[in-house]
Amino acid sequence: MTDFAIDWQAPWLHGLRGAGLAACALRARGLSVAQALQQLADAQGLPWRFVPQQELPAGMAYERFVFETRSIPTRDNLHDFFNGLMWLRWPALKQRCNALQAGAIAQAGVGGRRGALRDAITVLDENGALLLAPAALCNALRRRQWHALFVGQRVLWQQARLLPMGHALLEKLVQPRKPITAHVLCVHTDGAPPDGPPPPHDGPNMDAWLAASDWLRPEVLCGKPFVPLPVLGVPGWCHENENFSFYDDSLVFRAPRFPQTAQQEAAPARDPA
Repeated sequence: MTDFAIDWQAPWLHGLRGAGLAACALRARGLSVAQALQQLADAQGLPWRFVPQQELPAGMAYERFVFETRSIPTRDNLHDFFNGLMWLRWPALKQRCNALQAGAIAQAGVGGRRGALRDAITVLDENGALLLAPAALCNALRRRQWHALFVGQRVLWQQARLLPMGHALLEKLVQPRKPITAHVLCVHTDGAPPDGPPPPHDGPNMDAWLAASDWLRPEVLCGKPFVPLPVLGVPGWCHENENFSFYDDSLVFRAPRFPQTAQQEAAPARDPA
């Protein structure tokens, strides 16, 4: 079995370090990825199985199989390893996304194209992240105001957290490159939103909060609520970004494709909660 050369001290793996190291230790004893993840799932009392990829019937949609059997087909590769860790870290979110995918498949079939809802869920599942930050940072990110986001308001990042949710994103970050970009949901943290309490701080409650939030409503997801964020620009995530010329690369830190409208500039939409 190929060794996974993962730097578990990397800041983007902070919330996965314990489970990741435990899974790697089990793999070192000869267990498959599915077997290692299953031991961790059993320890958490989680109600599904990680199974070998061969258990997925030919021609059956992966999402439908997961939903109907509560079994997650898992290959012995880095992509599925991180997918399994995301199931352990975000169990309510992953189940909610899977249920939405399965419902869309039941309604419209697999087809040649996923459609807007399934596309959005796939983006979140593969490449998503949650940014909990002061409104000033969220607004600068939405407007692609990179200098304000990372330089002018850099001190505010001490009050922010970026939580990866996408397993493909983490797979790419095993070999960090400046252009790696997450699709981010921005949640203001400086004051409670008008329609409910702010998000909690701990992992399990954060997972349940997000899974039940308006972010996961089909109409919200179909509206593509994500904002692109080059993650190595986050202070503390890359030593090179301490030199502010790091952000001068216009091929990575790109200007908005379309100008902001006056309405968008005046008041960004409230965060679903």
